[in-house]
Amino acid sequence: MFKCAAIVASLSVLSLETYSQTAITPEVLQMLQQTVQPQDKVVRNALAGTSISVLATDASTLSAVDDHFTYRVPNKGITDQASSGRCWLFTTMNVLRSKAINNHNLKGLELSCNYLFFYDQLEKSNLFLQGIIDTRQKADDDRMVDWLFQNPLSDGGTFCGGADLVQKYGVVPYDVMPDNYQSNNTRDIDMLLKWKLREMGLSCYGQSL
Repeated sequence: MFKCAAIVASLSVLSLETYSQTAITPEVLQMLQQTVQPQDKVVRNALAGTSISVLATDASTLSAVDDHFTYRVPNKGITDQASSGRCWLFTTMNVLRSKAINNHNLKGLELSCNYLFFYDQLEKSNLFLQGIIDTRQKADDDRMVDWLFQNPLSDGGTFCGGADLVQKYGVVPYDVMPDNYQSNNTRDIDMLLKWKLREMGLSCYGQSL
């Protein structure tokens, strides 16, 4: 298979005129095979275990200075949401920390996204349970009930949601409540919270609260 790939790649050495006037005959295939060079083995080996997009990367361009901007926003450190869906919180915190750094002439500042993420999940859990209470007398195939159990909560959000959390709970520096494994990898904790909320929701239906 990899030899065929090398043969196809070798088409580039043939003139368009030659290729357009020649059917793919055994003679043409033999001619293509003869264009394969010994160094092509390195290419075949690389293709066997590496993405073509990676192999096609020109490493010399990675360190080039990008000067295609009229305005540059000064920054004092970057933040990393890791493997979580908290991009909306990081956006909110970065807007606030930029203002704080500029207004108070700070050398640097990072605000805790983990702190507000805790309250975000608390608020969403409470909102789900309130929805369960409000619909507890409805049939289990009701559209609203179905939607609630399909979407108890998530780690996603919006800038407006982040602003609401800041207004209610304030902010703290990163050092006060730094990220941990769960906040950096929200998939598992998100799944467990959904299971627990659904369990609590199911126990609520049919009850007079």
